[in-house]
Formats: sequence, structure tokens, C-alpha cells
Amino acid sequence: MARVLFINGGSEGHINPTIGVVQELISRGEEVVYFTIEAFRERIEKTGASVRTFDDQKFIKAFISGGRDYLLERINGLLLTAEIVIPSVLEQIKDEHFDYIIHDSMFGCGRLLAQILKLPAINSCTSFAQTKESFDQMLEQLSLKIPTEIVKPIYDKFQSLTVMVKDKYGVEIHSPYEVFCNPAPLTLVYTTREFQPKGEAFDQTYKFVGPSISSRVTQENFDLPAIKEKSPIYISLGTVFNQGIDFYKLCFEAFGNTDHAIVMSVGNRTQISDLGEIPKNFIVKNYVPQTDVLQFAKLFITHGGMNSTHEGLYYGVPLIVIPQSADQPIIAGQVANIGAGIKLQMQSLTANQLREAVDHVLSLSSFKIAVANIRESFRKSGGYHQAVNEIFEFKSQYHI
Repeated sequence: MARVLFINGGSEGHINPTIGVVQELISRGEEVVYFTIEAFRERIEKTGASVRTFDDQKFIKAFISGGRDYLLERINGLLLTAEIVIPSVLEQIKDEHFDYIIHDSMFGCGRLLAQILKLPAINSCTSFAQTKESFDQMLEQLSLKIPTEIVKPIYDKFQSLTVMVKDKYGVEIHSPYEVFCNPAPLTLVYTTREFQPKGEAFDQTYKFVGPSISSRVTQENFDLPAIKEKSPIYISLGTVFNQGIDFYKLCFEAFGNTDHAIVMSVGNRTQISDLGEIPKNFIVKNYVPQTDVLQFAKLFITHGGMNSTHEGLYYGVPLIVIPQSADQPIIAGQVANIGAGIKLQMQSLTANQLREAVDHVLSLSSFKIAVANIRESFRKSGGYHQAVNEIFEFKSQYHI
């Protein structure tokens, strides 16, 4: 049995793919100590892991203080979180022994902690992976669009933060890529090489294990048997960018009183009473057990987050993707590229366009065929079982 230090930030998209991995590690005899924020304590404890937390409010404040307008500012924000996370983790694990560390790919202190603790490191990548070349190219292209007088102070700040980290912890940071992508000797990517943009560019230290989808607790007040018979269209904008009252009303206009059964999740920050009269063919909830509903859905209208996209395709559901932010436009592009759905823009979207898009996807067999193919490849890839196989192979290489 080995002791595993698992380090993750605090968002659904980064936590959910690791749930099955942690359960599988524990079932194979590993002991897992999992650092995250308090909001995810119960979910992680159910896996059998020991949960430790850091202050999420201080973490978010530090991250935002780096700036939000440019990618390099966000990288500086990740470095600023080091002052919150690293002392907290080091204090809480003082005098404890760990055999290896698994850290999130976009959680800015993972690679730093691995080096400080001198632990063999595994990178848990819940988004599309990036090579250093592709990341540097993207950063350069973005920087070209920003005036020099803005870029220079941001880059100077990055340099001063790297000096601070070196002085305080004895760890060198050689590039923004190391902070944003946390490269490690092994990177687990929770998609397939086929779905990953430029998948052929990644060497064998990247293991594409496919979607890591584990069972979740179903809320008791949700009538799944009734849903199963109706073969619904499922609508959700995810857990972060979901305050879209105008969009939800647009869906009422597009599909209200049609022959479609609609299940719509509006998130915990939307008051259902603010939506006005709900059409009879709609079920609207703040929370919907997504993986359960997708098993019966005929179509998924989604924001295109990595988790939601993977879950839809894993259960063989065609997608209409309406990206909101972050990497969602890239994910939407990949869905369209493989023919598993279509991409729409939220700006200027009309009820008519949305209704026509649904009719288009449901009427063409090509979408169903493409989804069936990707579903097959996702299921063959192994998910969290394969992820743990790769971890144990890594352990043998490091004689753990």
C-alpha cells in the first residue's frame, strides 16, 4: 500500500473526473489524502479518502488579484495562490510520509508542491492537454494583440513572482506553461487521443484514458422512471456559467407546448420563480442528476464543458453546443468536427434558430452514427480503471 497526496482546486469540472480514480485507488489498497475546498469534502469523503482543505475564499481572492483580462494575468493569479495553498498543505502534512503526488493540471501549486516535497508526480488533466509548443504559441499570439505597455508590467510581475517562489521554496519556474499546465512525468488525460485536438502531438508520457465517469447520488425528488419513457431533450449550462434567465426563457419559447419532453437544469443560483410560467412539457429543476437523465435523452443542449460533453457522448446523445467561456469554444469545435453535434452562438440566438437546430440534429442519422462511434471509443478507453492501471505502471517504474 502506498500513500497518495492528491491536490485539486475547487470546481466540479476538475473534481468529478477524479472521483472514480480515487475510489479505484482505494479499492486497490492505496491510502489517499485529498486536498480541496470545504464544499467538496462530503463528495470526496464518500470515496474513502481522507480530506484536508485550504481556504477557498483566500484562494479565490489571491487568484483574482492577478487580473482577469489576459491569460498571463491569470497565470500570475495562479502563482499568487501559492502563498495561500503551499503553507497550508505543508503545515497539515508535517511529519507525514507520502509515496507520490497527483495534482490537477490547472491548479497552479501542484507542480510546485511536487518539487518542494520531492515526490514522483502525476498530472490529472480534466481539460484538453497542451504541449509546451502549442501553449507558448497560443500565449505569443494572444500577447501580440495586447499593447506592449500592458504586456510588459504583467510579464515583469510574472518574473518577480517566480523569484519569490524560488527564494521562499527553492523551486525554479522556467515558463508560464509550467504554472498553467503543471507538466509531470505522467499526465492522465480524461479523453481519447482521437477527441484531443492534435492528439498525435503528445508523447507516451500522456495517457489518454477516456472519460472518467462514476456513479453519483441521485436526488430522491427526481422521477427518473417518468423521464425514461419520454426520451427527453436535456438542457443545461453546467455549474458555473449558468445564470442565463434569458436563455431559459428562450427555450420555453422554442419548445414550449411542442411534442418534445424537456428536462432543464438551471443551477442553484437561478430562482425558478423568476422564469415565469413554465410550459407543461418542461421539467425545470435547480439540480438534475445529469448522468442518469442522459441515459434516456435523445438530445443534449449544453454549454460544452468538458465533463458535460464527455458525459453526453459517453451515453450516445447528440449535442447542440452553445459555448459560454474558457475552453468551451474549442470543445464545441471538436464536437462539430467529428459530426456528433453542432455549435451555436449564444449572442443573437433566436428561438427559431434553436428550434431549427434541434430539428436538424434529430432528423439526420449522420449525427447518431458519429455519436455511436465516439461512444464506442470512449467506452473502450477504460476511464478511471485505465487511469489507475497507468498509475500502477508509473509506480512500478519508480519502484513505489
